[in-house]
Amino acid sequence: MMTQTYQYEEAEAFLSKLRELLQSGISQEQLELQLPYHLPEVEQLLELRPGPLRFFALTGGLSGFLGGLGLCIYTALSWPLITGGKPIVSLPPFLIIAYLLAVLFGSLASFAGFLLLARLPKRDNLLEPSDFGNHFVIVVKGEGQ
Repeated sequence: MMTQTYQYEEAEAFLSKLRELLQSGISQEQLELQLPYHLPEVEQLLELRPGPLRFFALTGGLSGFLGGLGLCIYTALSWPLITGGKPIVSLPPFLIIAYLLAVLFGSLASFAGFLLLARLPKRDNLLEPSDFGNHFVIVVKGEGQ
């Protein structure tokens, strides 16, 4: 089976052809789509779900928060500064450090997860927007590609 390209000017024709291709048994991995603007119907047809990137952010944020609290508590207990009978481990000022480390670790973990999970296209198969202009394009990849 060879690579087939379908090009449409109207969104309705594009969506009907996409429905037809998906009902005929073509998998999502064989499809490559080029859209001039976002269509929410495409996400519904392809049944796109949130990916695992959110777990990277959650893990990074929790580890940063717990690490920040642990760092503050360990530092306060290792070098106690007794000032006027106040407790050595006081959570309100420690929460600021924990929050900042949660944001830092969460963003770094999200970036690392993006780099690990990104499916970067091969340079030779890349669709250029200038090739099709403002058209809706469906490329069905063949078995040998």
